[in-house]
Amino acid sequence: MAEAFFTGTSGILCLALLIDALVGDPPRVWNRLPHPVVLFGRAIAWGEARLNDPALPDAERRRRGVLLLTVLLTGAAAAGWLLHRAVSGLPYGWLLEAAIASVFLAQRSLYDHVRAVAVGFGEDGLAGARKAVSMIVGRDPERLDEAGVCRAAIETAAENFSDGVVAPAFWYLLGGLPGLLAYKALNTADSMIGHKNARYLDFGRASARLDDFANFVPARISAVLFWAAAFALPDADPAASYKATFRDARKHRSPNAGWPEAATAGALGLRLAGPRVYGGETVEDAWMGDGRAEANPGDILRTLSLFRLACLALMLAVVLIGLLFL
Repeated sequence: MAEAFFTGTSGILCLALLIDALVGDPPRVWNRLPHPVVLFGRAIAWGEARLNDPALPDAERRRRGVLLLTVLLTGAAAAGWLLHRAVSGLPYGWLLEAAIASVFLAQRSLYDHVRAVAVGFGEDGLAGARKAVSMIVGRDPERLDEAGVCRAAIETAAENFSDGVVAPAFWYLLGGLPGLLAYKALNTADSMIGHKNARYLDFGRASARLDDFANFVPARISAVLFWAAAFALPDADPAASYKATFRDARKHRSPNAGWPEAATAGALGLRLAGPRVYGGETVEDAWMGDGRAEANPGDILRTLSLFRLACLALMLAVVLIGLLFL
């Protein structure tokens, strides 16, 4: 029974989650080799530079954006299938597949990047925290006060738990390595060309909409996992997390980001999101939660505790799914 579990999709995913939590993205490896997500980014940038001509009609730019996305996802899924075929016939191939899958999960790297903001406060004050948060958000850090830096870090942990941890796990369960790699390629495309500005509004429309679809269920699962985590965290409030989610999540400009952010805000008694400045332009967004907007470095550490418990809840859920379908 144990062998059947660990060689099945759920068992491999559990191992991948464990490997990622323990190892993350070792600099010794990825300083020497290009990370697969970096390769996706290069392919997207290459295709966008050749296909996205601002002089073309809007409809043609949308068509070309669909073409790039189709080629990208087909290539990513094919690469995933080839990797699966390559390792499936090897001794301990299931362990090799778990190691490959762990590369596309972001528990450890997300935790480390968000923790670096709290560490920055302790070592160099606001200047150190601004430098650390600039590595994970697109906002101008010089325009953020202490509370703004803290909220930015907390929101990053919440939102990226969904699209950096839960969504890859979800699509691996549904589609194995082909589904996982296709999702990561799509998510990378959305982050690069899925913007609502003059250059990308039409060309990146397909990427943005398909990414919203791909994250629809994972975002809501993420909220549930934060509710579960709030039960285990002594100073968190699971009832407030549940209430804030259903009251505020749909107010967010993103159809998905509001779910994990509202769940986190409610659990920790904070207010997240709200008006923010990107590239000199203010984005008017609704507040998630009805607690304190004046977040502090201690709240970052509380968020990381909630994040760890949510990751554990995800792993336990995957184990349960695997046992049910043995």
